[in-house]
Amino acid sequence: MFFDHPDFDSHEQVLFCHDPSVGLHGIIALHSTALGPAAGGCRMHPYSSVDDALTDVLRLSKGMTYKNAVAGLPLGGGKSVIIADPEDPRKPELLRAFSKHIQSLNGRYWTAIDIGVGPADADILAENCDFIFARASQYEPGFNPSEFTALGGFVGIKAGAEVAFQRQDLQGLRVAVQGLGATGYALCKHLHNAGAELTVTDVKDASISRVVSEFGAKAVQPDQIHAADVDVFAPCALGAGLNDQTIPEIKARLICGLANNQLASDHHGAMLTDAGIVYVPDYVVNAGGVMGASTVIFSETSREASVERIEGLQTTIKEILSRAKTEGRPSSKIANEMAAELICA
Repeated sequence: MFFDHPDFDSHEQVLFCHDPSVGLHGIIALHSTALGPAAGGCRMHPYSSVDDALTDVLRLSKGMTYKNAVAGLPLGGGKSVIIADPEDPRKPELLRAFSKHIQSLNGRYWTAIDIGVGPADADILAENCDFIFARASQYEPGFNPSEFTALGGFVGIKAGAEVAFQRQDLQGLRVAVQGLGATGYALCKHLHNAGAELTVTDVKDASISRVVSEFGAKAVQPDQIHAADVDVFAPCALGAGLNDQTIPEIKARLICGLANNQLASDHHGAMLTDAGIVYVPDYVVNAGGVMGASTVIFSETSREASVERIEGLQTTIKEILSRAKTEGRPSSKIANEMAAELICA
């Protein structure tokens, strides 16, 4: 039964979307609209099953509720997924068909870019839908709003390094970045410019070659990145990478990355604490994207104001990590409690 699904958490609404004319199969999950309209990206991924897609969208939508709350945004949490390969030549048709389902919610849910859906794709979604943000047409040519997310990751690593290593700069800091898509690449650029030494991986060889060439990074195999001999591990790929198998192999003393749902299960936050690893909760550090791009929903769009807001994440992150250290509890639990208090206020 759907309501017994382990990741169903009092979600307000879950829609299964189908359009046989283009072969669309998608899901929209609205977790909460307590603080405002639900907001969260649209992900396109060739899930192996509908159940895998459902698990992902339920977890991601709850994460968006917490992310938007801790970020201080007047937004609730939602997420959507399209079960398809983003390289499918039918992608524009799939996006257009899916956007009509989002439009039917009449503003209860706003969506944007995510894995497999970029700014140009968001413009396609907007052809038939009024509730799309992070569109390419909203920014000057060449700017990708995923850079907002990357900036949040960079701010998070600086805040985490201050707590974990008592240092104000990143010169010579060894950082392993897992996943070199738009956000992972932009994060690497920030880190390289700050003097960090990079170890990287991705499932695409071309993405690895680009970062190795431009930033002098060392490349490793995808299944080795978590165990790299580094100071910081930055997961920027798919979720659930921090689990029973990987955590005992992690050598980094700080984990701060941009992937969603990095903990495979809640108890893995406690495992990281027990291992003496400082963990910046994923939905806090990767909030930069929605903080920067979502202003079109409730305010005026301003790059300068967005950057200033994202840089303010440093204060929030240091508060969470300081409380976790003082109280001897997982930072993930501290962040969850902060979010719950804001949602129920």
